Amino acid sequence: MDQKLRVGILGATGMVGQRFIALLENHPWFEVVTLAASPRSAGKTYEEAVGDRWKMDTPMPEAVKKIVVHNVNEVEEVAKTVDFVFSAVDMSKDEIRAIEEAYAKTETPVVSNNSAHRWTPDVPMVIPEVNPEHFAVIEDQKKRLGTTRGFIAVKPNCSIQSYAPCLAAWKEFGPKELVVTTYQAISGAGKTFKDWPEMVENIIPFIGGEEEKSEKEPLRVLGRVENGQIVKADSPKITCQCVRVPVLNGHTAAVFINFEKKPTKEQLIEKLESFKGFPQEAELPSAPKQFIRYMTEDNRPQVKLDVDYENGMGISIGRLREDSLYDYKFIGLSHNTVRGAAGGAVLCAETLTAKGFITKK
Repeated sequence: MDQKLRVGILGATGMVGQRFIALLENHPWFEVVTLAASPRSAGKTYEEAVGDRWKMDTPMPEAVKKIVVHNVNEVEEVAKTVDFVFSAVDMSKDEIRAIEEAYAKTETPVVSNNSAHRWTPDVPMVIPEVNPEHFAVIEDQKKRLGTTRGFIAVKPNCSIQSYAPCLAAWKEFGPKELVVTTYQAISGAGKTFKDWPEMVENIIPFIGGEEEKSEKEPLRVLGRVENGQIVKADSPKITCQCVRVPVLNGHTAAVFINFEKKPTKEQLIEKLESFKGFPQEAELPSAPKQFIRYMTEDNRPQVKLDVDYENGMGISIGRLREDSLYDYKFIGLSHNTVRGAAGGAVLCAETLTAKGFITKK
């Protein structure tokens, strides 16, 4: 890449916006040049706008501190400064749909962490190792939007990252039924323990909208492009419960699974460890070398020890064993704000760039 692509972050002051900024520091392809947020942050430097609400473990990058924050609603103003944007805005679904489409119509690609467009038929929802071929639907989306280079692409919910990739790795065995319980970190709600003291020593057995996403979104990821839209897969059937637990980063999933053709444990582990996709083949900057690792210790994966595997971009699976009711059961772990949110979106943008969908304006 001769010259870095100019990137804007919409919703730059929130937790996912901050994670984008942390991940993009010194990125070889992308340079953050524009930050946009709500009108109350507009006109302040990024450092002033965030104040004492910087939630990352690493310090705020010097390069962004003095950037003056734009009003995210001034679409034309923001769009003319960038080649593409990441979207992590905190608004109602209807407002998000409208603003992301408005940016796309300025011929600015939008790579979104939000859920608002995940079921728009011609918007690809991609885990780059699993279904990058869904990006082909962008050509149809552009026709609908009347654009030549502007479009929207999204990544799926953080809750599915710790088990959905296994379904792709095990495709030939025909996964048909899953019972999943996710144990989800508080950063998924944009919070730290300081912001959310009632989470200390507590679990809350409800996360709004999350169970439906966890049951439905894997089917869209495993689906196919047909007649200019994404058609979701018919199987597996998934039922899910989502629980908020007192963990800062890292979503754990406990999964029971039935297959059409029951494989051996060794076959399942081999498929996980050998599974790779476009990001690994193209050696994209944020791609984990080993996307899914299998851990043989009885007490792994653990959040404390394993959440940062492959810089938070890899997935750790353990405790795969036969079950008395189902064929197998296992535990999965993924980093919810890296692979599950900003990092997953950065990898999508790298994939889109490598495939020629994102270029300099």
